[in-house]
Amino acid sequence: MTQDRVTGAAANEWGRTTARAIASKIGAVMKSRTSNEAALDSKKIVIKCAATNTDSVGVTFNMLDRLDSIIGAFQLDDGSFELWSLSAEKFREGMRDTRSKGSAAGKVGIVRKESFEKGGSILGRIRLDGAEWGAPLRRDYELRWF
Repeated sequence: MTQDRVTGAAANEWGRTTARAIASKIGAVMKSRTSNEAALDSKKIVIKCAATNTDSVGVTFNMLDRLDSIIGAFQLDDGSFELWSLSAEKFREGMRDTRSKGSAAGKVGIVRKESFEKGGSILGRIRLDGAEWGAPLRRDYELRWF
């Protein structure tokens, strides 16, 4: 499904909110309120979230130059997330340009989950309980590894 400004903005907000929730569970410290960049075990990372039926995540070329690794959080049918880590180098090797003709055109590289599975490492699976997907997470959510 293609995105327009409205659906793109909603996906962006969902991804940022979800990334912050995941960061708090795995012990990552977010760099700012306006970015998914974080620090984890002295490494510079970004947490990129993909909703169910989305098999890829994107990172801007400028951001990629600053990162050690990308954490891909891929939502499963049951609402949980599978977390994968992929080095910035491997991300760059597996990426393709976005098909966007908007502001992301020529600025974002996209990598499929398959690249995380082949060249990265699984970090685990996480559930964000108490959250209504498609809307911002409430502050009373609970996170569990399983």
